[in-house]
Amino acid sequence: MTGRTVLILGAACGLLALVACTEKPQTGGGVRIDAPPYAGTGSNFTQPGWKAGDKAGWEQQLKARQQYGQNEYTRTTR
Repeated sequence: MTGRTVLILGAACGLLALVACTEKPQTGGGVRIDAPPYAGTGSNFTQPGWKAGDKAGWEQQLKARQQYGQNEYTRTTR
């Protein structure tokens, strides 16, 4: 190999290494801040029986989760 070929291959490898280390921009394109949380996300991963837009059901689920799921005092026995 000639010196020019080695130089071109070295530059190509260096450029490839720099391109591989870049980070994709995080613009948050899918986030809707203007919608209320009980409006839903359009995802299939929701609580069975809950309908998007049901504010009372959303609040009831949050209260139940706070009381029984995330309250350590109710989860431990003395």
